[in-house]
Amino acid sequence: MKAKVGHAGTLDPLATGLLIVATGKKTKTINELMGLEKEYTGVFFVGATTPCFDKEKEVDQVFPTNHITEEIIHNTVALFLGKQLQTPPLFSAVMVDGKRAYELARQGNYIELKAREIEIKEFEITKIQLPEVSFRVVCSKGTYIRSLARDFGIALKSGAHLTSLRRTRIGQFKVINAVEPNNFVFT
Repeated sequence: MKAKVGHAGTLDPLATGLLIVATGKKTKTINELMGLEKEYTGVFFVGATTPCFDKEKEVDQVFPTNHITEEIIHNTVALFLGKQLQTPPLFSAVMVDGKRAYELARQGNYIELKAREIEIKEFEITKIQLPEVSFRVVCSKGTYIRSLARDFGIALKSGAHLTSLRRTRIGQFKVINAVEPNNFVFT
């Protein structure tokens, strides 16, 4: 028996969490599901950057952090709330001339990606233990949390990259109610 199978959005290689898989006639709802708001939790490492904005690549620059206080971190969050333009990471699934940007980047072709409108609906700092800052974000489709890490570091007059990311919700679907892949039964 042949069955159609598809998924509603990808996760970065180092990310964990919710991925919606649709089968059969439900594959027709994938575009609708991909447009739903997302919720993520994770950790930024403040004071260092990487070319891909996460720990998949080695640190390429180190920045001072002695000027960063908890108050500055909490005040910086407000800069990212609402609609804004965000430039995706070079190492991303964005299509450029029929190829994924990450394919071009891994071949050594560095291209400039265009900024896109996104919306950060909620941005909460859940723990500060410098150089690590834990967070929760609710955002629109197309938001790159790795780019948020980069931009957050710049706003702190330092640098930052993502060391942990978990997608906890897509629309009304929550990771706590999800089925582990090994327990999935195709009917």
